[in-house]
Amino acid sequence: MPPHADTRRSPARASQKGQQKGQQTRAAILEAALALASRNGLEGLSIGVLAESTGMSKSGVFAHFGSREELQISVVREYHNKFEEEVFFPAMREPRGLPRLAALFERWVRRVSVEIDSGCLYISGAVEFDDRPGPVRDALAGMVKAWHAALQRAIGLAVEVGHLRPDTDPAQMMFELHGLILALHHDARFLRAEGSLERARAGFRRTLGHYTAPGIDADALTALPGVKNARPLQITPLQRR
Repeated sequence: MPPHADTRRSPARASQKGQQKGQQTRAAILEAALALASRNGLEGLSIGVLAESTGMSKSGVFAHFGSREELQISVVREYHNKFEEEVFFPAMREPRGLPRLAALFERWVRRVSVEIDSGCLYISGAVEFDDRPGPVRDALAGMVKAWHAALQRAIGLAVEVGHLRPDTDPAQMMFELHGLILALHHDARFLRAEGSLERARAGFRRTLGHYTAPGIDADALTALPGVKNARPLQITPLQRR
């Protein structure tokens, strides 16, 4: 290969390496930002705080996001991506109907159970931005609405395959399931109440009992691997911040 051919490609390789390094750095910053936001809320997140946490300069962090607002929005998107990876996409591998709906709820419950000390960005963000219009609130609300829509679709499919009664209102059932999660988060994180996880699951079974179509064995259809043997929620004192 002529020397000049290798020389021509060198700038391209250098540029590609630079881009990969930049993406890795941004991903590491986002990971640290998400951890901070989970503990201190989105409002507790700033370029300066993040720079101190990561050991970077403010200008270095700023170069990746450009503003505090863009940083907050990026954190919301990152949280949503992780939520989809842990809750939504695995559940989509289950058959349509009650198996998929049960998987969505069970994985949602399990995620809440590991967020007892870190906090749920959807819930804490709703408290912070419920009366504060703007791009951050829009991004946060958009992600929550997308999740609600996915739940409603799963409920609608359960109606279509005959697992739920034909007169089931997907929006109403989704509202009730979301209410169980909010109660779980409140009792487990705020009250540190033992048995919260089991109560959430009992509430789900009771809700299914109301909506399940006649002749359908909901227990058999929702018997997911590992659910009966899942570790109980451990309520421990909040760590010092």
